[in-house]
Amino acid sequence: MKVLVIDTALDVCAAGVFERGDDGVWRCCAQAVEPMARGHQERIGPLVRDVVAASGGFDGLDRIGVTAGPGSFTGLRVGLAFALGLGAALDRPVIGLSTLDGLAASAPSDGPVAAVIDARRGQVYLRTFFDGAPDRGPAPMDLEAARALLSVGGRWRVVGGGAALVAPPDAQVVDRAAADLAALARLTAEADPAANPARPLYLRAPDATPPTRLPGQARRKPAET
Repeated sequence: MKVLVIDTALDVCAAGVFERGDDGVWRCCAQAVEPMARGHQERIGPLVRDVVAASGGFDGLDRIGVTAGPGSFTGLRVGLAFALGLGAALDRPVIGLSTLDGLAASAPSDGPVAAVIDARRGQVYLRTFFDGAPDRGPAPMDLEAARALLSVGGRWRVVGGGAALVAPPDAQVVDRAAADLAALARLTAEADPAANPARPLYLRAPDATPPTRLPGQARRKPAET
C-alpha cells in the first residue's frame, strides 16, 4: 500500500509519501516538513507536488491521510480542503486522522501514554493510551486536572507540544511539535475510511465570534430602563 499523508493541524506544514512492502515494512518515499504557525495555505500545494513527484507520481497512491484535529482552526481547514479536493480528483479515499492519535503513535510504549497539545487559556487537549489502545478522550482539560490525571497510573510517557505543561516529575517527556509522518502513514493504512471521515474535529469553540451587526449597519441603541 502507498499512502500520502498531509499535516497542517499544528505548527508545521508537512507532507509525505510512504509505501508498505510485501514484507510488511514501511519505507519513506519522500517527505517534507516545514515549521510554521501560519501560511499553510501557501505551502501545502508545493510540498505535496514535490513529495509526490519524488515518489513516482499520483497514480500509485492508494489513499490519502490528513490530520483532522484537534489543532489550529485555520490550519485544519487548509489541510482538509486540500486533501478532499485531491481525493476527489484522484478518486482515492481520504482518511481523517486524530492529531492526538498521531502523536501517541509517534512515541509508542507498552505502558501508559498521554498525547497532549497546548490549547492555550490554561487548558490542554489530552488523550490517554494504555498498551497502545486509547483509554479516554480526546477532550479539553484544565492544567490542574490534567496534572492530577497523570499523577496516577504508573510512569507515563507524555508526548506533544503541551507535554511539559502537565507531565509529572517522573514522566518520560517527548516534546514534539507534530506527529511523525511515518506514524500517520501507518494509521492511514489501518483506518476504516467509513469510520474515519475527513472532517474537522474541534474540541472547543473558536476564539473568533461572529459580528453582531453587518458592515454599515447602525449600532443598536441600548434599551431604556
